[in-house]
Amino acid sequence: MPPQPPLPPPSKPLKPYFFYGHRKPSQNRPVVRGGLFTNRQTIRPQPPNPPIAPFKPFDLHKWDPQENLPHQQQPSKPQSPRSRHSLALSQRLSPISRFILDAFRKNRNQWGPEVVTELCKLRRVTPDLVAEVLKVENNPQLATKFFHWAGKQKGFKHTFASYNAFAYNLNRSKLFRAADQLPELMEAQGKPPTEKQFEILIRMHSDANRGLRVYYVYQKMVKFGVKPRVFLYNRIMDSLIKTGHLDLALSVYEDFRRDGLVEESVTYMILIKGLCKAGRIEEMMEFLGRMRENLCKPDVFAYTAMVRALAGEGNLDACLRVWEEMKRDGVKPDVMAYVTLVTALCEGGRVDKGYEVFKEMKGRGILIDRGIYGILVEAFVADGKIGLACDLLKDLVDSGYRADLRIYNSLIEGFCNVKRVDKAHKLFQVIVQEGLERDFKTVNPLLMSYAEMKKMDDFCKLLKQMEKFGFSVLDDLSKFFSYVAGRPERTMMALEVFEDLKVKGYSSVPIYNILMEALLKIGEMKRALSLFGEMEDLNKPDSTTYSIAIICFVEDGNIQEACVSHNKIVEMLCVPSVAAYCSLAKGLCDNGEIDAAMMLVRDCLASVESGPMEFKYTLTILHACKTGGAEKVIDVLNEMMQEGCTPNEVIYSAIISGMCKHGTIEEARKVFTDLRQRKVLTEAKTIVYDEIFMEHMKKKTADLLLAGLKFFGLESKLKAMGSTLLAS
Repeated sequence: MPPQPPLPPPSKPLKPYFFYGHRKPSQNRPVVRGGLFTNRQTIRPQPPNPPIAPFKPFDLHKWDPQENLPHQQQPSKPQSPRSRHSLALSQRLSPISRFILDAFRKNRNQWGPEVVTELCKLRRVTPDLVAEVLKVENNPQLATKFFHWAGKQKGFKHTFASYNAFAYNLNRSKLFRAADQLPELMEAQGKPPTEKQFEILIRMHSDANRGLRVYYVYQKMVKFGVKPRVFLYNRIMDSLIKTGHLDLALSVYEDFRRDGLVEESVTYMILIKGLCKAGRIEEMMEFLGRMRENLCKPDVFAYTAMVRALAGEGNLDACLRVWEEMKRDGVKPDVMAYVTLVTALCEGGRVDKGYEVFKEMKGRGILIDRGIYGILVEAFVADGKIGLACDLLKDLVDSGYRADLRIYNSLIEGFCNVKRVDKAHKLFQVIVQEGLERDFKTVNPLLMSYAEMKKMDDFCKLLKQMEKFGFSVLDDLSKFFSYVAGRPERTMMALEVFEDLKVKGYSSVPIYNILMEALLKIGEMKRALSLFGEMEDLNKPDSTTYSIAIICFVEDGNIQEACVSHNKIVEMLCVPSVAAYCSLAKGLCDNGEIDAAMMLVRDCLASVESGPMEFKYTLTILHACKTGGAEKVIDVLNEMMQEGCTPNEVIYSAIISGMCKHGTIEEARKVFTDLRQRKVLTEAKTIVYDEIFMEHMKKKTADLLLAGLKFFGLESKLKAMGSTLLAS
């Protein structure tokens, strides 16, 4: 075959074929616009035209105004906050990020082969995409797995953005210790950390008040050879001072100076305020002088901050010293500086010096707020200088102010303290005339003065005025008796006042309860039970009344009536107080009713939200007794005493009850002997509890014997033989 002639060269060189532009969309070939999965468009077959509905005549009674609105205009159900948040989140994320988060969600937020298979469908993962996912993913385990998976992909390297997002993710999940290890991870992956990464960690710990973690990150920063800027140094020192680590802050300041950095005014003020709070005045003055020499004189705001810091610690001498330094620098105090100093002096009991500063303030023509007058009036009243307080009231009115209720209440209290009740009552009338809203603090000093002076007629007149002005008299009387009975020496006076008021109809259940509890505290059980009897005659007791009565009956030795009061509370579908439970359990144990006491302990722990610690250890001891040995019980007692809970009658009864059921006499005696050797129990008490144990053991044995006789039907034979065992 003859050779074929060569093909003629093409007129134009061949080019690789590329499809420029977008394909025409079809059902099976969606168009990709701008990204990998962005704006996917799919052609769906058009639904057939709906059939024409038959004509219906219009009926006005069946007309729905929303029926013919477009779908967008029809009212929709309100979305839940969670769905709105998810919608907003999905609108902010890129489609690929949504794809990754959907892969997590489909697999119940657990990393596994299914998630990896979904992620492998992506052509490539960028560091920015990793950062975007980590910013919204709240599962730290899943975020960690995804972060490390992305780092193992071919050609992938984490950037600062992905590392920072990972740090924020760990901190958001309270895994800040793991976040602190990111600098080592960056170093190992060939991306040494910069100051920004350390700043993020420091800011996280600083916002959470973790001062020692801030110092730990700072030490790591020095180890990596990264020098902080002045701003970051200030942040570190401020965080350490706020968390009470002043010495560490001063050591950081020494590093600051060794690095050759220049202090800013913020640097000096952070250290000065920290030294003020610590009471290290000489060092504070040294920094103040250094600030004057190297930078500038502190302004009025800096001096006010110093005074406020010293006042917060109660160091008034240092406050006045800083005030003199401010004057020496020629800095004129403003209103806030004066208010800060006057308030500190008045609250610190140096009202005379505060009044001098007030007059200096007034002499300079500075506008004085009504609050300053109120602070000075209260301080003068507390110091017993009611005359100067009245002068301030006159000055306040002359200055164009109107006294508020706080000032009037202070003056009324001051007049009552010096036994000038007539003037106090006149001020009360002034309050009424000015239309100020009265409260209990306004009338309490007057009521207290009338009670102390035994002027019950004036007392009742004031109560009638209070009724006229809309006071809730019985509620205010409850507050009054709580205030009076708060001090034991005034309890009997409160009882005398109540006896007079009771005749005139001023009595209520809370007042009875307050007085019963006050009498219980001073040991007047008979009087407290007398009040309880009055309440029972009136059919007024509530659960609080019965709880107090239980304690009174137990202290009085009447355990039967205490149990009756407990049953009354149960009938009312209420729960006794914890104090009543403890008292009744102790009384039952003292009377040898150990089983009833253990039942009461269980009832208490099942009924109250947080039972007493001794009751919790009671059940623990009963459980430990099931081993039958003394060692476990002694371990529980050791733990109990280490927690600061001293064994009492209930604990000893629990040992007796548990050992009678599960142990032996010898094991029980080992426990009590151990307590005696540690001087928790005396020799006499040990003998007493040994006798109680023997009696309880006999009782349990007798109960078992009787139960056996009844079980085997031997009762009739014993009765025929003339035995009285079952009758007893």
